[in-house]
Amino acid sequence: MSAGPVGLTFAANLSMLFTDAPLIERFARARAAGFRAVEVQFLGDTPVDRVKHELDRHGLELVLLNFDVGDFKGGARGYLNDPAQADRLRRALDEGLETARRLGVRRMNAMAGNLLPGVPEAVQHETVVENLRKAAPAAASAGVTILVEALNRFDNPRYALTTSAAALEVLRRVNQPNVRFQYDCFHMQRMEGNLTETVTKNLAWIGHVQVADVPGRHEPGTGEINFPFFFRALAGAGYSGAVGLEYVPSGPTEATLGWLKM
Repeated sequence: MSAGPVGLTFAANLSMLFTDAPLIERFARARAAGFRAVEVQFLGDTPVDRVKHELDRHGLELVLLNFDVGDFKGGARGYLNDPAQADRLRRALDEGLETARRLGVRRMNAMAGNLLPGVPEAVQHETVVENLRKAAPAAASAGVTILVEALNRFDNPRYALTTSAAALEVLRRVNQPNVRFQYDCFHMQRMEGNLTETVTKNLAWIGHVQVADVPGRHEPGTGEINFPFFFRALAGAGYSGAVGLEYVPSGPTEATLGWLKM
């Protein structure tokens, strides 16, 4: 089931799917459901060696992992924008790239951070740019593309990047071939719509695509987005990466996968 509509490759997001089981058991569930690619937001306390064992045992590729962002459940969204967190960011990058090396991950998501009170937004965006420029060479040496995403302000009211235009401006200023946009259809539909045109016109800057429908953040086909049209356009534009299924299943995960036959 990695190969889905119009020949695109789909990756099960194991932080969102199969959540009735511990993370380490979700790899087997994904493979049994037909996936050959998976992504994970954070490994948490799950040992890297055990994850490697599951990937190898089930013939899975881990296509995406996040760098550390702090207390995600508590609202933290990274610290690329915070000049005071330079040492912490350096450690997170080093640790993340080492994990990527051990697991064969080629894409790592670096979240921009929540806006800091009392610091001009332009200064924070410049800090994001500078930190990405500094991080890009080490990531390139590790064979890793750093991804930056925009989040909708309704669910993430303090996040530093909330539109595709803002994220793309940062990426163009960074101007490194291994720093790209993680385009999340759920967030961008809520913020601006116009998904197909935005993605196809900016495909050279897009390193990963994720999907969930609106409203509800459930599987494609449960909301307002015309995913069959979007997927055809994405494939037709030449997108060759994986499409991450970062949605909240409306029922048991396996029962929500029928849309992959659309």
